[in-house]
Amino acid sequence: MNKKSDYALRIIRSLQDGKMRIAPTLAKEEQIPLAFVYKILKQLSKAGIVGLERGPKGGCCLLVNLNEVSLYDLIIAMEENVHVTGCMRSDYDCEWQRVHGLCRIHGNLRAIQREIENKLRSISLMSIINDVYTGECNDKED
Repeated sequence: MNKKSDYALRIIRSLQDGKMRIAPTLAKEEQIPLAFVYKILKQLSKAGIVGLERGPKGGCCLLVNLNEVSLYDLIIAMEENVHVTGCMRSDYDCEWQRVHGLCRIHGNLRAIQREIENKLRSISLMSIINDVYTGECNDKED
């Protein structure tokens, strides 16, 4: 996950109450630079997660049920991929494989890639935002 996905989660957290908000309010509530809020809202809108209305009574609001949108969905909307490494992309041309054939590293990373994607698909945004995720690691940072 990169910074955009992190910021997107925070914006969604602010919008989960169903109220319409304007970008400057979101920036202040979630301590996100305003320029990033505008960019992220545009991407969230394009993904159908957030609705945007222009004008004096405009703003943005959540359009989805957070129980039905996965962390994978959000990352894809914000980053377009969740690849562990570049060679996981379908269009990647591996020079090593062309010369040597089967690459065990690639095969092992592919298996890890599938596990990561399956895990991300199994986690709803609601569980992340509202602290109900029941993953094994519940450590708190000091």
